[in-house]
Amino acid sequence: MSETSTGGAARAASTAVSAVSTANWRRAGVAGVAIGVVAAGAAAGVAVERLTVGRGMRKKARLALDAAGPYGALRGMPGRATAEDGTELYYEVDETDPAGGEAPRRRRLFGRRSPAPVTVVFSHGYCLSQDAWHFQRAALRSVVRTVHWDQRSHGRSERGRAQADGVPVDIDQLGRDLKAVIDAAAPEGPLVLVGHSMGGMTVMALADQYPELIRDRVVGVALVGTSSGRLGEVNFGLPTAGVNVVRRVLPGVLNALGARAELVERGRRATADLFAGIIKRYSFASRDVDPAVARFAERLIEATPIDVVAEFYPAFQNHDKAEALKHFAGLPVLVLAGDADLVTPSEHSEAIGDALPDAELVIVPEAGHLVMMEHPETVTDRLADLLTRAGAVASAATVRSYGSTAPPDGR
Repeated sequence: MSETSTGGAARAASTAVSAVSTANWRRAGVAGVAIGVVAAGAAAGVAVERLTVGRGMRKKARLALDAAGPYGALRGMPGRATAEDGTELYYEVDETDPAGGEAPRRRRLFGRRSPAPVTVVFSHGYCLSQDAWHFQRAALRSVVRTVHWDQRSHGRSERGRAQADGVPVDIDQLGRDLKAVIDAAAPEGPLVLVGHSMGGMTVMALADQYPELIRDRVVGVALVGTSSGRLGEVNFGLPTAGVNVVRRVLPGVLNALGARAELVERGRRATADLFAGIIKRYSFASRDVDPAVARFAERLIEATPIDVVAEFYPAFQNHDKAEALKHFAGLPVLVLAGDADLVTPSEHSEAIGDALPDAELVIVPEAGHLVMMEHPETVTDRLADLLTRAGAVASAATVRSYGSTAPPDGR
């Protein structure tokens, strides 16, 4: 980043701090845009470039991309699990579909059942939903039993009831939510746990609180673009001046924005092009990422209300599950990250790999935080290999190739 852009980010940060102290957040939407510019850093240039195109044309382009890319349209058998605080957690199950239609009759001994199939449970990240795994879901459909769920306050799950009563979210709560989903959707049989970003932290929290579940039932783990701790040290690709200001003021800014959610949501819609640039910078690293995929990511993130964004953010500063990794020792483990991830940098995945020396560590070139959407075939290939090693599928060759633009076989 040039000295000019560094100075610009620092000046923007200073302006944001001034806005906090003098305006008292009476204009929360404008202040939200200011802090967004600080967080975006060099992405501000992308936003300015977008503003040179007519708003009507940009709106038509977004509608065209939404119609062209059927991403996030895959659905399975719906279900609901109840968390310990009463929050209803939404999940979907994709069952296997034996080739040739109806499964052949199996001869069984009296009193003995066929073993339960392996179930792969996918946990998504912060400000996303189960649909973030669209490409891997399409590739694995009918091959292996899968469960996709929405974290509390995300997607189709209910707003966290404890949070409505003022109880802050923490990663341990998410681990208990995952246990509730497993109890409801996969109460028996072997498990493979797959988590991206916050979802990977959720898997670690599950292991920390239910080590016996890991020992008795888990046969494989995939941790994608995630971290076992020290997230307070991440600089988000910002210069020192900018990141120091962001760390100091962002929690208070998010709380102020969350308290004025309706006003801020109107501001988000009015500044959709600016936030599209920010989302793209922090989601992808490739210059030629499919525009329909980029728009898909925008839709997922835009669907997360600002008060939920504010509610979850503090949990990451306290996240520390390095000790929980020991419960995965001896299991087939995949640790995968993008080499240009600005949210959970690849060094965090390397630290997980150091703690689990037998794990497969994959750093994907030219990949950002949403690596499973940016390079879906790479992620699916490594995941298929993990499922083979875990005994979940007979061969990685049975998993369909599904790139970023291929149709999901009409399903």
